[in-house]
Amino acid sequence: MLDPALVGTLLGFDFGAARIGVAVGSTEVGIAHPLETIASESNELRFARIAVLLQEWQVVGCIVGRPTHSDGRPHELTHLCQKFGQRLHGRFSLPVWFVDERYSSLAAESYLKEAGLRGRKQKPALDQVAAQIILQTVLDSGTLPPPSLR
Repeated sequence: MLDPALVGTLLGFDFGAARIGVAVGSTEVGIAHPLETIASESNELRFARIAVLLQEWQVVGCIVGRPTHSDGRPHELTHLCQKFGQRLHGRFSLPVWFVDERYSSLAAESYLKEAGLRGRKQKPALDQVAAQIILQTVLDSGTLPPPSLR
């Protein structure tokens, strides 16, 4: 079960070097929704937008998908994602949990194809739907992974 003290809204993130997908979900309702894609490589612009979203949604914690190779080994984005999560925690003093995000982008691509979005039409939604999948997986499980940053 999700930590009873952690009741409210969570943001989910699908981290990428060029784009960050963002989803929002409620621990009370247990449903995640795609929110937006932050398309910037500037950390200042990224965190300025995230600050607005955290305030707007009154977020109680963040779920960050940790990218790895299919066998679980870290790759070049794994370290950058860790830094992103540490910055989220440091700047906003919110708990941050890292979860395995293997195949979330493939699942998002499949969902979007089923919805009739293919090719270039997928790009604006792909990262935020991947973030939704990451967050929904946590909400569906009813448990949070071991605390990463509190």
